[in-house]
Amino acid sequence: MTRLLFESYLLLIGIEVMLRRADLSAIHARVRDQQISFRQNRPGLAFTDISSAVDLACALFPKRVLCLQRAVATTIVLRRHGFPADMLIGVQLIPFKSHAWVEIDDQVVNDKPYMRDIYRVIDHC
Repeated sequence: MTRLLFESYLLLIGIEVMLRRADLSAIHARVRDQQISFRQNRPGLAFTDISSAVDLACALFPKRVLCLQRAVATTIVLRRHGFPADMLIGVQLIPFKSHAWVEIDDQVVNDKPYMRDIYRVIDHC
């Protein structure tokens, strides 16, 4: 768990730098280009372990972590450990809101399971 926490925290720092530069295309490319690793995972490592490590890294981060940062970090770490994760970005029109979350095989893994009922998906990678 410590390694996953450290990996997640470092990713959050990198994502924060990209956000400060207002470089959303770099963030999108970072997620899009992260391939799913097919190396052998530690026995018993579940996607819930990774999601929990990212959540803890977010709680320890010195500033408020946005849903986009959390979704990017979760997607990248999941893919690094062999899980076919997709990051989705959705919008709600009235009142206007946007949100980002992660799914594996059309199942939400880092948020409430009914996100697709609330938000219309406008992008995924």
